[in-house]
Amino acid sequence: MKAIPSTRRSPWLTSLFQALSTRDEHAGFSTTLAIYIARQFMLSTLSMVLALTGLVSLFDFIDLLRRAATRPNVPTSLIVKIAALHVPYYIIYVLPFGILLGGIVCFSRLTRSSELIVARAAGISAWQFLASPLACALLTGLLTTTGISALSSTMFRSAEMLDQTYLRTGGGPLTLNGGALWLRQSDDGLVPHGVAILHAQDVHLIHGELKVSGVSIFRLDDRDRLIVRVEAPEGALGDHQWILHGTSVLHPDHLPQQIGDMTLPSDLSVGRVQESFASPDTLSVFALPGFINLLERSGFPSIRHRLHFQSLLALPILAGTMALVSAGFSMRPTRRGGVARMLGSGIAAGFALFTISKVAEQFGESGALPPVLAAWAPTGAGLCLAVALLLHMEDG
Repeated sequence: MKAIPSTRRSPWLTSLFQALSTRDEHAGFSTTLAIYIARQFMLSTLSMVLALTGLVSLFDFIDLLRRAATRPNVPTSLIVKIAALHVPYYIIYVLPFGILLGGIVCFSRLTRSSELIVARAAGISAWQFLASPLACALLTGLLTTTGISALSSTMFRSAEMLDQTYLRTGGGPLTLNGGALWLRQSDDGLVPHGVAILHAQDVHLIHGELKVSGVSIFRLDDRDRLIVRVEAPEGALGDHQWILHGTSVLHPDHLPQQIGDMTLPSDLSVGRVQESFASPDTLSVFALPGFINLLERSGFPSIRHRLHFQSLLALPILAGTMALVSAGFSMRPTRRGGVARMLGSGIAAGFALFTISKVAEQFGESGALPPVLAAWAPTGAGLCLAVALLLHMEDG
């Protein structure tokens, strides 16, 4: 057998091969190597996430400057503040691609330096040394879902309020001016487990108070049978109650009866009604389930909120999937050729997965797909791709 020239040897690779070759058969995978690969993976991933976030934030800042150019009373410091408040939101947005690109950089560098080749020559399978990067990706996604999403929702809500106040001209998701309002809420005032359906012909948000006119309320029992109908020319939403003026009550087979002012308890508040028209990104993963239930009880559409909630739940699995995809496209030995093509294919696969997720999201918002399927289908497709690539690389 022809000896490998000494100029191609590395002391680090020689010691690594000896350590792995002489390890105890029952000791399993080397903890030192696992920590080393996890550290390299996290450094590459975090660097890529920060770089992508900075790039997207720069374009966002330029767009805010463009919008503020026609408003001389808006200072640059306010634009900087709004852009800074968007940063956690963009971290969540670019996280899967940061893990994909960071993983490709990490694994391709370890392959070029022959460190992964030596590990595999010592009998360590790809599934073993990918366990630590996969665990890091899952933990990063879990931390993002539970921690950064809560911070992002608070900061994004503040940014939306500043944007609405200083940069937008009338209308917007945080205003209610004109139009009709339909909502359904629980009503235990007449019978247990009753329901009240409210319809207002005109709605206005004036100085933080929700004013309604042309109000009709249908109070039903638990079997949706009409108990009484309430009519009022005007009213307002107070602190968890509807306040109606000049109210008349119509019982079945009875003449209308004037009762003057009337209050009806409600789960809603002005803030909750505003939030129902705001972006789901202004709510954390912990607040979304309760708010979705409130929207469904009140008759507001909750598809966007349910889709966003499922997307946050799928984020850790998507992060792990991107780590596996990056490994499948970047661990090809350089001596076999076609490395650049494989790396390009990995990046193309990541963007294809992004396109599929956006298309599925549009189908989910339109109601063509259930929110659970729209949020989890791209993640499942990417996971199948990653597992197929690794099986082909390891056992094919």
